[in-house]
Amino acid sequence: MMNETEFVAAAEQVLGRIEQAVETAGDHAGIDIDIELMPDGVLKLEFENGSQMIINRHVAAREIWVAARSGGFHFRPEGDAWVGTRDGKELWAALAALVSEQAEEALILKA
Repeated sequence: MMNETEFVAAAEQVLGRIEQAVETAGDHAGIDIDIELMPDGVLKLEFENGSQMIINRHVAAREIWVAARSGGFHFRPEGDAWVGTRDGKELWAALAALVSEQAEEALILKA
């Protein structure tokens, strides 16, 4: 298991990649998604329909948490991937579905 410093570094890298991927996907689809990287590893997405999604690192659990309109999801590092603790779904696949659902338009996220 990663120590705290390793986890924070890995989570920050993933949050940065998510920020860029969502921004790029929104631009390609012509959808305005406001993205704010907040202190302490919190990424806030606000969609045109007013809904929000929060993606953050949870240091104590060593997980990335996603709070979406459809529910809460937790992902932990396994090898080179972040995997859902409940369903085993990979973070990028889950995010693509969640962001598309909330944006009300199919978006392609590239890791």
